[in-house]
Amino acid sequence: MTDSALVVGGTRFIGRHVVDDLRENGYDVSIFNRGNHDNPFADADDVTHVEGDRTDDTDLRAAKLAVEPDVVVDCVAYKPGDVEAAVDVFADVEGYVYISSGSAYGAEEIPKREGETALCECTPEQATDDSGATYGPRKAEGDRVVAAAAEDGVNATSVRPCIVYGPHDYTERLDYWIDRVLNHDRVVVPGDGQNLWHRAYVEDVAAALRIVAERGEPGEAYNVGDRTLLTLEDTVDRIADVADTDCEVVHASDRELSAAGLAADDFVLYRDYPHVLDTDKLAALGWDSTPLDDAMRRTVDEHRASDRDGSEHDPGRDAEERVLGVLDTV
Repeated sequence: MTDSALVVGGTRFIGRHVVDDLRENGYDVSIFNRGNHDNPFADADDVTHVEGDRTDDTDLRAAKLAVEPDVVVDCVAYKPGDVEAAVDVFADVEGYVYISSGSAYGAEEIPKREGETALCECTPEQATDDSGATYGPRKAEGDRVVAAAAEDGVNATSVRPCIVYGPHDYTERLDYWIDRVLNHDRVVVPGDGQNLWHRAYVEDVAAALRIVAERGEPGEAYNVGDRTLLTLEDTVDRIADVADTDCEVVHASDRELSAAGLAADDFVLYRDYPHVLDTDKLAALGWDSTPLDDAMRRTVDEHRASDRDGSEHDPGRDAEERVLGVLDTV
């Protein structure tokens, strides 16, 4: 008998890749969401859509009864209360997986390890907040809900991705850098270009969620990220390589950036202190990451076919040109 899977969310970035991965691995897949976004599986005969609001417990229970899933992957649990409802509704499934985040870690360590690196604290006020400032605390509290549910016999686990990239990434964070490389022969990179912000290719995140659902230990959390890390400069170079184009990386110090009214953190995916997740625990379950050239090539190819340009993250090309002018006079 074929296992059934319910993906809470399932039509946008990570969720749509989760659906594809589950289908490719023999699951009957249903998605549960409000239908507010285009459904890439609308014409797929093997993907069922259940409409409802995941924050409405009645809708969540109705979806469970309609699908009777063996596995649940929860892509859109943004508050601890969402997770509390889900581990209650799906208490008897074979595997419930909550997508947490590397932002759940509250201590700066290299690398950050599950069960060792401290998580963010979460106040009652933060638990119901919607701002970006409370994202890490809310995800951390969701992890604690999962751990408590496992103690009560629920087969619940967490997966903590770092920054996720790949095809259909509506955040457009990497799209900014791809657009720069494809359209300019010189690209400003803040600092010495060696800063590290661990990233995870989206297809690998999808595979991790399935593998953890199948083989993970209840109550445990699993980091996921590329097994090989790229600095920001390496990222620009790798984009240029797979795009078969030339692009000069130009380093700019804080002083040189300030001459154009810019700062290092105006550049998306820049992080002063390295953010690195240990992925050995996940690898021990049989997971591995996609070779970086393959992951970046698929990402660049889909970017070219899309209308995304990362412009919401753009510090301003005019300002960059002023920085380049300053550097050219040094």
